[in-house]
Amino acid sequence: MIKTIFGSLFGSRNDKLVRSYQKRVDAINALESTFEALSDIELQERFAELKKRVRENGESLDSVLNESFAITREAAKRTLNMRHFDVQLIGAMALNDGRIAEMKTGEGKTLVATLASTLNALAGDSVHIVTVNDYLANRDAQEMRPLYEFLGYSVGIITAGVSEEERLAMYACDIVYGTNNEFGFDYLRDNMKYDLNQKVQKSHTYAIVDEVDSILIDEARTPLIISGPVNRKMEHYTTADSVAKQMKAEEDFTIDEKNRVILITEEGIKKAEKLFKIENLYSIENAALSHHLDQALKANFLFFKDQDYVIQEGEVVIVDEFTGRLSEGRRFSEGLHQALEAKEKVAIKEESQTLADITFQNYFRLYDKLSGMTGTAQTEASEFLQIYSLEVVSIPTNLPVQRKDLNDLIYKSEREKFNAVLAKITELYAKGQPVLVGTASIEKSELLHNLLKQAKIPHTVLNAKQHTKESEIIKDAGLKGSVTIATNMAGRGVDIKIDEEVRALGGLYIIGTERHESRRIDNQLRGRSGRQGDPGVSQFYLSLEDALLRIFGSDKLKGIMERLGLKEGEHIESTLVTRSVQNAQKKVENLHFESRKHLLEYDDVANEQRKSVYKFRDELLDSSFDMSERVEQNRLAALQECFDQAQSHSQGDMQASVQALEKILQEEFSYQNLCQKLGDDIANDIDESSLLEQTNALLAKSYEEKMAAAGESRNEIERIIYLQTLDTLWREHLYAMDTLKTGISLRGYNQKDPLVEYKKESYSLFMEFIEQVKTQAIKTLHIIQIKEPESTKAQTQEVLSDLAQTSGELHYNSQAIEQNLTQEDFGQKKIARNDPCPCGSGKKYKLCHGRSGPKKGMLAQ
Repeated sequence: MIKTIFGSLFGSRNDKLVRSYQKRVDAINALESTFEALSDIELQERFAELKKRVRENGESLDSVLNESFAITREAAKRTLNMRHFDVQLIGAMALNDGRIAEMKTGEGKTLVATLASTLNALAGDSVHIVTVNDYLANRDAQEMRPLYEFLGYSVGIITAGVSEEERLAMYACDIVYGTNNEFGFDYLRDNMKYDLNQKVQKSHTYAIVDEVDSILIDEARTPLIISGPVNRKMEHYTTADSVAKQMKAEEDFTIDEKNRVILITEEGIKKAEKLFKIENLYSIENAALSHHLDQALKANFLFFKDQDYVIQEGEVVIVDEFTGRLSEGRRFSEGLHQALEAKEKVAIKEESQTLADITFQNYFRLYDKLSGMTGTAQTEASEFLQIYSLEVVSIPTNLPVQRKDLNDLIYKSEREKFNAVLAKITELYAKGQPVLVGTASIEKSELLHNLLKQAKIPHTVLNAKQHTKESEIIKDAGLKGSVTIATNMAGRGVDIKIDEEVRALGGLYIIGTERHESRRIDNQLRGRSGRQGDPGVSQFYLSLEDALLRIFGSDKLKGIMERLGLKEGEHIESTLVTRSVQNAQKKVENLHFESRKHLLEYDDVANEQRKSVYKFRDELLDSSFDMSERVEQNRLAALQECFDQAQSHSQGDMQASVQALEKILQEEFSYQNLCQKLGDDIANDIDESSLLEQTNALLAKSYEEKMAAAGESRNEIERIIYLQTLDTLWREHLYAMDTLKTGISLRGYNQKDPLVEYKKESYSLFMEFIEQVKTQAIKTLHIIQIKEPESTKAQTQEVLSDLAQTSGELHYNSQAIEQNLTQEDFGQKKIARNDPCPCGSGKKYKLCHGRSGPKKGMLAQ
C-alpha cells in the first residue's frame, strides 16, 4: 500500500528511467535535421569518425550515443525505409545500459536492436544478437543487413549446418546473429579444440538476447550437453518397460503430478522383484535395474505421446513445453529417452556420458555486457535481477493498446469447454473476423482440428508437426475469415498484420483453450492481437479438468460451481475467478524458479571448475606457453606420490623403500635400475629429501636425453600430452560429478544440506582431478619414445593436424540440447579398459595408455 502511494506521488523507478531516456531522445531528435542534410558518403564519413573516436581516442560509448543513434536512424530511413520511433530509441538505450527492454508485440524490436548493436560495435568487438530459432536469425540478419553495411559493418549468421570454416568467418564479423543453442554449443566445441586458431568465439563482449524470457527463463532448466556413449545393456530398458506396464497406480506406485515424481510403494517393490526375478531390487548389483524401472514408470505414466514427445520417422522427438516446437536431436537424460523408446517400441539408442556441459545461465553470464528484448518480462523481473543482474524496463507503446482482454470463462468439463470454443469460432467465422486459437498441447490442437473439420470450418493448424511452416501460417492469421490453431503460441517474432476491413470487424480475436503454467505464455498469446494500436479481443476458456486447475486449486472453484448449480454448457465468469487462476500460475512459476535456481546453484559449483580447466586449456593451446617449468614441478609432485606409495609397502625401512621405489618407477616411468644408479653406498643410508632430490635429478637427466631427439618440437609434444591427459580426465571428472549429483539429494534424509555436501565433495573430486592431471601427464611423457630426429617435426605436425581435424569434423545436430559423440569422433580406437594395452607393456589398457588416451604417430611407444 505504502509503495503504491509513493509510486503515485513520485513515480516508479520504471517511470524515472523512461523519463531520463526521453531527455536523450529529445537531444537525438535535435540532431536529425543536421544528418538529413548530409549525402550518403558524408553520413558514412561521420560514422567512421565515431569509430575512430572510440577505438583510437578512447571516447566512451555513452559520449557518442546521441550521434550514433541519430546517424543509425538516418541510415535506416535511407536503406530500409524505416524511421525509428522515439520509443524505439528508448528501448535501445535500455539495451545499451545492459537492461531488458519489455516492448509489446509489433513495436519493432528487430529495428531497436540495430541502434544498440551499431553503437557497441564501434569499440571493435563483435556484437552477438541471439534469437530463438534459425528462421528469425536469418530473417533479422538479412532484413537489417543493408543498414549495417551502409555503416561499414559486416554481418554474420550462425545457424544449424554452418561449416567450421564458415563459422570462423561469421564470428569475425562485426554483428553476428545466431540461435542460443548455436552460440552455447560453439563455446563448448571451442573448448574441445586442439588448435587455438580454430576457436570461433574470440570474445564475449556484448550480447542482445531477443525473446529473452524464452531463452533465459524457459530454456534455463535444460543444460547444453555434449556427450558420448556409455556401455549399458539395451535389454534392461525393454525389461523395465515390460515390468512398468504391469504395475498399477496407487497400488504399486503413487504419482506426484505437481513435481513430476513417481514413488514406488512396498507392494510395488515386491511385485517388481517378482517380475524381474530378483531378491532385492535395491541391492548394489541391481542398482541399474531399479534406475531403469524408475525411468520406465515415468515414461509410461508421466510422459505422453503428442504432448511431451512425438514419434517421427521411427524416433522419439521431444516437444518443447514452452514453444510447442520439435526439439530434434535433443534427448532426455538419465535413461528417460531410452525408456520412452522402449515404451514406443522404436530403436533404442545408447545412453550417453557428459563430455562437456554448461547451462544457459552460465553461458550468458560470460558476456561483459548482456541485454535482452521481449514482450513479456515483468512477471519474471525478480528472477532476471537475481540470476542475471538484469533490470526490466517497460517501454511505452508507440500507440495506445486498444485490445480488450476479457475475463476467463470456466466450465465444469473439458467437453463443455471445447463445445463453447467451437460455438465461438463458428460465430466469428460467420462474420469474417479472424481468430487465433492457442492450445497447450499437440493432442488438444488435434482434438480441436477434428471438431472444426466436422463443423466444416476451414482452418490452419500450427503445432510441432508443422514447425517448418510456422512463419507463413502466423503471417496469414490476421486475414479476413482465417481460423488458426497454434500450440503454445509457436511463431514468436512474426508479426500478424490486419487490414482496414478486419479492423472494422474488431481486429484479431484471440481464444486461449487453457491457461499455461506460466502467465508469460498466456501474455504472449494475447499479445499477438492489438499491435501498433490495432483493435482486438482476447479471452480464455477453461475447465475444471484442465491440468493447472486440477493440480492447483480447483476445489474452491468446484465448490462455487456446485453452489451455483450450473447446468450443462453453463460457465462462470468473474474477476475473482481470473485472479484465482493467476494465483495458481504464480505457484507453478515459483516452483519452476526454484527448479532453475537449484540447477544454477549446482552448476555454479561446476562452473568455477569449468572456467579453471578451460583457462589452463587455453594456455596449453598457446604455442608460446613454456612447458619446461610445469614439467619440472609436476615431476617432483609425481615422484613424491611414488615415494609415499613405496614407504607404505616398506614399513619405514629406507633400503626397502628405495627398492620399492625402483619397482614403482620402472612400472610408472619406464625408468630402470634406480638402485644401481644411486649407488649401493648411498642407497644404504640415504635420507628422504636426498633420495627425492637425487632421483628427480636422474629422472630429469633421462628425460632431457630422450627429449633432445625432439628438437624444436619438444614444447609441442609436451603440450599434446597435457591436452590429451586433461581432456580424458576432465570427461571422467564430469562423469563423477554427474554420479555425485544424482544421489546427493538423499543426504537430506540424514539432516544434511545436499548443496553443501555437493560443494564439499565436488571440491575433493576436483582436487583429485588436478593431481591426476599433473601425475598422469608427467608419467606419460616419461613413458613415450621419440623416433628418429629427422622425422620428429613432421610427425609432431601430423599429430597436431590429426587432433585439430578430429575436433573440427565432429558431427553435431546443432538444434539439440544434448549432442552425442562417439569414441571414434575423437580419433580413438575403441579398446576395452581391461584389455591388454596395445603398446606391448603387458599391463591392462586402463592402467597404461588408457589413463591418458591412446598415443599416436611419433608418441606411440
